[in-house]
Amino acid sequence: MQPDEVRHQLLRMIEQQPDITQREVARELGISLGKVNYCLKALMERGHVKLGNFRRNADKRVYRYLLTPSGIEEKARITMKFLQRKMSEYERLKAEIELLVAEVGGGVREHVPENQERPK
Repeated sequence: MQPDEVRHQLLRMIEQQPDITQREVARELGISLGKVNYCLKALMERGHVKLGNFRRNADKRVYRYLLTPSGIEEKARITMKFLQRKMSEYERLKAEIELLVAEVGGGVREHVPENQERPK
């Protein structure tokens, strides 16, 4: 996963589930707990995310991650960049599919292994 993609997914998850734990984030994104912690610290240092509600809670392990106004702006910026990249990938794949379809004579044929006969 690209760093921008990790930040994008992390910001989306925080926005949707402010009570999510770092372990849950790591599991859902398929990245290490250490990487989640590193990314969250970087987002907090930049002022995009802050911690809330943990001082009033008796269980100090309970955190609530909140997007700041600059975090919301960063999420929008990253989302636009992510969308542009995905649209570009989509256009490249679409062109490649059209080329492959043209190569097989305008129609996609069912693949039949060489040792089997085609159905009649």
